[in-house]
Amino acid sequence: MGRLDNVSPFLVMDILKEAYQMEDVVHMEIGEPDIDPPPGVLQTLERVIREKKYSYTPSLGIIELREEIARHYYEYYGVDISPSRVVVTTGTSSAFLMVYALLLDTWDVLALSDPSYPCYKNFAHILDIQPLFVEVDKSTKYQIKPEHLMDLKNLKAVHISSPSNPTGSLYEEENLKALAQFCEDRNIYLICDEIYHGLVYDKREHTALEFSQRAIVINGFSKAFCMPGFRLGWAILPDEDMVRKAELILQNLYISPPTLSQYAALGAFDYAYLLQVREIYKKRRDIILKELKGVGNIDAFPEGAFYVWLDVSKYTKDSYQLAMKLLREARVAVTPGIDFGKNNTEKYIRISFAKDGGTLKEGARRIRDYLTR
Repeated sequence: MGRLDNVSPFLVMDILKEAYQMEDVVHMEIGEPDIDPPPGVLQTLERVIREKKYSYTPSLGIIELREEIARHYYEYYGVDISPSRVVVTTGTSSAFLMVYALLLDTWDVLALSDPSYPCYKNFAHILDIQPLFVEVDKSTKYQIKPEHLMDLKNLKAVHISSPSNPTGSLYEEENLKALAQFCEDRNIYLICDEIYHGLVYDKREHTALEFSQRAIVINGFSKAFCMPGFRLGWAILPDEDMVRKAELILQNLYISPPTLSQYAALGAFDYAYLLQVREIYKKRRDIILKELKGVGNIDAFPEGAFYVWLDVSKYTKDSYQLAMKLLREARVAVTPGIDFGKNNTEKYIRISFAKDGGTLKEGARRIRDYLTR
């Protein structure tokens, strides 16, 4: 068996491809912000284009942006991070690949939740790492807890996301702290995907770095900063020795992150604007929850991100088949739950509310009419 034989397709991309060939489709499948980035991003971008800053940058990223990201951790979380620990990456996807290559050898065991973002396991398969799936559901608030990991053998790393894709569940402070301590005590790496930080609606999110300086945190500019096409992320690594190893990986894989995107991101940390973005998405969340009330069961209240994990088991036993019917017959695109794992995911669809209120109401109406007619 080749190393790519276990890499599963991202079915939502097939749905997106077909949807783009159709007219009058309401797109609720992709988690892509439709709001402009902070004004300083575009202003800075225009300036660096005039200055013709087109050359490669250091593989770890420009020092000005590494310093700005470190400052963000102090101002937003109260965590003191040296810029030397910040690694700028080409989106968070390259950060995941880099971190897996840094921490894990062939057939090392990586714990992931089921359901979870599908690229995690696919990156593991590409690198011949062994993903081990921890089933989570409403009984655990869709969180991995230390007790899930007690009896796992040869565990090298645990990868969580908070808030989660696809459920929008936020790791509780107490559990995140306990998980960080569990990993430190057993010399296990804790990897935390925090890409949806800044899009948490009813409470304050915590970075794993508040509880462990050994945690590896990954974040980026695609979601809360509304910069998906800039393809820019970052990782916070525990020490400079690991940063040097990361530099060698990045030199070979990508040379450097996108130059124009890095300079533009210097204008991204506009907290007043980012607060407005969060409030817009909170209103959108409340709209979609209201419009979908009674259509299916929502057993994971979306505390963050911009997704609703909708239980449609009373309508189908095959979420992919249902997603295709919704596209072709109701002209609304959603993501089938089976993209995110095997733990009862055939009963769910993921609906993105990264759209304006009118679009959300129309999409919800089509879903409701189709399922309840």
